[in-house]
This record gives sequence, C-alpha cells and structure tokens, in this order.
Amino acid sequence: MFCCRIAVVAMAKPSFIRAEEPLVPDLSTERGVYGGGAHIRRRDIVFVVNPRGANGRTGKEWKKLVPYLRSRLGADCNIWESLTSGPSHAIDITREAIREGADAVVAVGGDGTLHEVVNGFFWGGKPVSNSDTKAIHTTALGLIPLGTGSDFARTFRWKNDPHDAIERIARGLRSRVDVGVITAENEEPHYFINVADIHLSAKAGYYSSRYKRFGNLCYVIGALQAFWGHHNQDLRIKVNEGEWEVYSQVTAVCIGNAKFFGGGMKITPNADPSSGNFEVVILQDFKWYDFILKLHKLYDGTHLSVRNVYSKSMHFIEVEEILGSGSIYVQSDGEYLGFLPRKFCILPAAIEMIC
Repeated sequence: MFCCRIAVVAMAKPSFIRAEEPLVPDLSTERGVYGGGAHIRRRDIVFVVNPRGANGRTGKEWKKLVPYLRSRLGADCNIWESLTSGPSHAIDITREAIREGADAVVAVGGDGTLHEVVNGFFWGGKPVSNSDTKAIHTTALGLIPLGTGSDFARTFRWKNDPHDAIERIARGLRSRVDVGVITAENEEPHYFINVADIHLSAKAGYYSSRYKRFGNLCYVIGALQAFWGHHNQDLRIKVNEGEWEVYSQVTAVCIGNAKFFGGGMKITPNADPSSGNFEVVILQDFKWYDFILKLHKLYDGTHLSVRNVYSKSMHFIEVEEILGSGSIYVQSDGEYLGFLPRKFCILPAAIEMIC
C-alpha cells in the first residue's frame, strides 16, 4: 500500500507573506523511498491551480480530480497543490518551485494559467534555476487543461480530458519546446508559449477577457466589440536580419509558436513549438464582412490561400506603428500586454515539457 501526500499551500506574493504561510513547500524532505534494497527518488510535482478559472469550473473539476491524481501518481510522487489567489500569482509559485528543485510544475487551468507558469520559468531575462547547483534534473512544464480555451493543447492534439493529462504526467516523457519572448523599451521581457498577436485580434482578446463567464462565446462577443470603430493601419515591420518594410492596411499580425488561438481558431497552421521558428501570419485590408465570409477558413487553417494573407517562418520580428497614436493592442496567449512598439524573438528548446 502506497503513501501519498497532498499538501495544500496557499502561497502569497513575497510582499504579502504571512508567517504561518511559507512561500513554498519544503521539497527537501521525503525525497526518496526505499524498495527492494534500491533507492528510488520520489518526484516532486507542483500543481498550480487557478480555482476561479472558467467561472469557477476549474476549481470544481480539480476537487473531483484529486482522488484519481492521488491513486495514479501517489506511489512514486510527492504531490504539491498550490491555489492561485490572483493575477501573476502563478508566476511567483513557479519561480519558487523551480528554485526549490521541483521535478515538474503543472499548470491546471486554461491558457492564462499556462501563460503565467511559463513566465515563472524566467526572471530578469534569464531562466530560473534550481538553488541546488549539484542537482542533476531540471524542472519540466506540465499541463492539465481545465480552462475556457485551452488552445495550446490543441496543437498537440491532446484531448480536453484531465485524466489523459495525468497519464502523460505519470509517463513523464519530456520534449523540449520553444518559447517566445517579447521586449519593449524600459520593460521587463515577457514570455509566451502559444500565440502573440497585434491589432484587431489582440483588441478582440482584450474585450473577450471581460466575458469569460459565457465560455467560448466570449471570443465572439469580444470580436464584435473590437470591430466597433476598428481601422486597419499601416505598420512598419522588420523580419529577422532584414530591413524595415511598410505593410499597408494591416488588420492583424499573429505570431505563432503553436497553431491555435481564440477558442480553436487555427490562425498559424504551420507553427511548430519545436521548430526553432515562429510562423507569422499577417492579415491586410480585411473588412468586417471578410471575417464572416472567411471565418470557416480561419478555424480550419485554410486561410493562407486567401488574398491579403501573408505567412512566413521567422525567428525575429519587430513591429512599429507609423502614425504614432499609441493605440495598437498587443497580447500574448490571450493576455493583454499594452501597445506597440514590440520586438518578438524565439528561444529555441527553452523549456522541457511533459508530453
């Protein structure tokens, strides 16, 4: 009979730590069990749960999942649960878990939770590392999709089934994936693993975040609101080591490390998170009726053959607006980041992911 430990740690941001609430669990204890005369190291897995995700559905589903998690992983893993308390909390949890030597940090929720966990793998423009310099393992990224969109999981054709995700975690197979990094003057680098986008699609994402209570319908509502008063604009773009070029009447720029965004729209259909390059798709001079007539192509990934759609593989892209109005939205993985200008570059094989 095995013994499993689930520790619930209500982690807080460093400036709000209470004495009775340690920032991270003590992963230095109970690291190994003995069996058959040989030492077997127990894996420390930290599950970062957004209980308010998908209008509270994530928290409810997680509670139902814990018994199965205990029975499936408890024999050879120390299982740590950490519930997020607000924006950016998952970033802090992840950084501390990596420093404490966790074998894996698993995002439980949607693309927003995954986005924060990915950003927790970095700090000050550098990867976070285990504080034990003699450690021989690195911390892997895991995902149990329980959110509204779960677009990143679609690239791997993972079922929207948490039990399947736990089976992946149990197998523990790892593969290196690329991460995108976004920079702007006088700002800290920002990281993304799925899709970053600019202008109309980013504005739609900004508005759709207000309507998450409607499920995937929030993306439709956000798009309709974004169209109101939208104007295509000329943008200045530099690709790789090339020269600046002007792209006229740009509707949206989508920078894909993976394929899907917006609740299943296959916007960058040739993107591969292990390729070392982005797929960048630029939509030019689209009208509101173009989206209605061609929406099915955007969802099934056949829009690259449509007139005024430009696609190219690249490892760096810099985008500026020409008019200087400071009103061109930028987002990544569905998270609003502000406005242009921005630089986007790829970090090949930056994170090990449980797949």
